Parts: sequence; C-alpha cells; structure tokens
Amino acid sequence: MVKLQQNVDAIRISTRIEALACCSSTSIGVTRLPFSVESTAAERLVEEWMKAAGMSVRKDGLNNIIGRYEGKDSTAPVLMIGSHLDSVIEAGKYDGILGVITGIEVVQTLRDNGIVLDHPIEVVGFCDEEGVRFHSTFLGSKAIAGTFTAEDLQRADEQGITIAEALKGIGIADPYAYKNSSRTPEELLAYLELHIEQGPVLEKENEPVGVVSGIAGATRFSFEIIGKPGHAGTVPVAIRQDALLGACDLISYIEKIAFKNEPLVATVGKLTVSPGASNVIPGLVTGTLDIRDLNVERKQKAIDAIFSESERIAKARGLQIKFEQVMEADPVYCNEEMIKLIEESISERSGSVITLVSGAGHDAMAMADVTNVAMIFVRCKDGLSHHPDEFVTVEDMGAGAEILYSTVIKIATKQ
Repeated sequence: MVKLQQNVDAIRISTRIEALACCSSTSIGVTRLPFSVESTAAERLVEEWMKAAGMSVRKDGLNNIIGRYEGKDSTAPVLMIGSHLDSVIEAGKYDGILGVITGIEVVQTLRDNGIVLDHPIEVVGFCDEEGVRFHSTFLGSKAIAGTFTAEDLQRADEQGITIAEALKGIGIADPYAYKNSSRTPEELLAYLELHIEQGPVLEKENEPVGVVSGIAGATRFSFEIIGKPGHAGTVPVAIRQDALLGACDLISYIEKIAFKNEPLVATVGKLTVSPGASNVIPGLVTGTLDIRDLNVERKQKAIDAIFSESERIAKARGLQIKFEQVMEADPVYCNEEMIKLIEESISERSGSVITLVSGAGHDAMAMADVTNVAMIFVRCKDGLSHHPDEFVTVEDMGAGAEILYSTVIKIATKQ
C-alpha cells in the first residue's frame, strides 16, 4: 500500500456533487437527460475537474467524457473507472455521479501524492445509463463495449428526436462516429465502478461500503387477464369471471414465490383495470411482471411456478391469463480476483466485508461484454434512490473513496 501524504478529500467530492445537482431541468430533485443543455453544463464541470486532477480529457463519438491519467507504460491496458452523468426524472444527487466524482478524486489523490501507476487510468462519465429519454439503457457504456448499433441511433424520444439528431444538436456532426468509441479487450485491464447501494443492506449492517458479487439478471413480462365484465349489482359473486380478483390471486402468489426464493425479487409494477368503472365487474387486467436474480436456474424455476399457478387460477375463475416476455437481461458476475482486492481494501480499513448482489442495472453490465468488472457499493440513507431525498454522508463518501483508491493501487500496479 502506497503511503499518502495527501488523503482523499470527501468534502471536495461532496461540494462537486452539489455543483452538479444544479445542472437540472427541474427544481425538485435532479433531472438531467442526455444530450441536453443540462448535461452539457455538467460535462463542462466534469471536464474542468478532470483537468485539475492532471488528466487529459476528450469526448468520444457518443459524447462519453473520458479523462486519462497516464501510467508508467502508456501502451499498457487501461484501468477504467466510471459511472453515468444522466439521471431519472426528479432524481437524487448521487446516483451515478458519486462514481464519476470519486473516480476523479482518486486520480487527483494520486497526482497530489506524485504517484504514477504502471497502468494508465481512465475515468469515464457515461452519457446515458438510465434510458429515460430514449427508452434504452446503457447507451454510453454499450458504445465503449462495442455493442451499440446503427439501429440504436434511430431510437427516438417523446418529441420524435432520434439519438442521431440529438448528437448533431450538441455538435457531433457524424453520429456514426460512435463506432470510434469502442474498445477492445486488449486495450482494457478492467472496469471498476463505485455506486450508491440503492438498497438498505449496508445501512442495516452499519457498514459504509460493500463489495458486489454480481448484478442480477432480469426477466420482464407483460400480462393480460381476460374475464367477463358484468353489472356489479346483478351478477352473483359465485359465477363471476372477475379479472381483477384473478390478478389479486396471481400477485399474492408472486409475492409468495419471491419469499420462498430469496434473494430473488419479483415486482408487479403496473396494473390497468378495464373497463374501470365502479359499477362494472372488471373484465380485463393488464400488467407487468419484473423478476430479478443472480441465479438463472432459480429465477427460471420461479417463472415456471408462476406460469403453472396462473393456469390453476385461470381454470378456477373461468379466466384466460396470457404472458408475453418483453425483456431478458443476463446476470453479470464480478471478477473474483477484483472482488478479493476490494475485500482486502475494506479489511485494511478495519471494516467488515459485506457482499451484496445488485438488483439494479449498472454500466458494469454493459462493460462486462469487453472486460472484467467489479463494483463497490456505498451506503445511502434508508436505501433510498431515484428520489430527491437520496442521501450519502460525507463520511461514507470518504470511506468509499478510500476503498476505491486502495483498490485502484492494487489493480493498476504490476505484480
């Protein structure tokens, strides 16, 4: 471990996060969509701080901002540290941003201590992870991983503006320059991401930092339950084909399956009831089902059980229940060697090693297509995220930065 003369500065991290929070199109929380006036303002600040930390700065063809801190061997594979600069609507200040700003702080600490590692370090602020504007996630990291496509350029927002048009609107004349963003496995040593936990485990365990073992795979369905509408006052309960009661049975069973298969999680996040009148028996219910787990086999068994139960419910209530799969994302396992190095860094700081599975998606999922990945989680108050009240203490920011710094030293120093 390299002895520091200048430590990481948690106050500086916090101050910069507060400054970025002002780059928002809403006064409640933070709303910063990609390729917008607000994102451009945020990128200017990030560029300024990257340069102050001793990095050369560039933007790639999809508007990811990349700061590079040169290593002893400029031709050696790069250790990439990153997260995203975009947000959901009326979000908190820390989601994504904490990882970018902490990455910059780590490099600044290296520079301030006169430390040059064997491998170059690049800190990346990805242009779009959340997928709010164009309804497709990980756009920035997919470009670097080489999985962004020409078809993706034609994705449009609610105003009909495509990604290609949005790129032109911020001065990228050739949208097909995204192809120059991609990196090869030979160019990258690894990808490391620090992120708020977005859950309650670290707070429950009273630990500021945890190590991520993997990111859960997700399967998403739309479903419809078809019954028979009728007069609420004249059709006896015993002979009704009430689609909403069928939905209640189904949702209750989904919760039961989730409890039985923890840490699997299952969510019915949207329901629409038709015809939707107080004096009419519901004849149709449509909804969504989202199931996530790191264990693919366990997730599939839960899905099969839900399908089987839906058939029983349909038969018992005289309904039709139909599912359509609309999304499938494979789980991502973090690199075991990198996990061990993060665990060592936590232990050296006299912390207890807490291992977590991420139920939320992160840029590390896309980057896993091109290199080994690992993640560090930082505690957030009440496990709250995607909300204006999202909060991380300065002390926990400092703990996360120290663990990230120590881990970067270990990874980017040749043995």
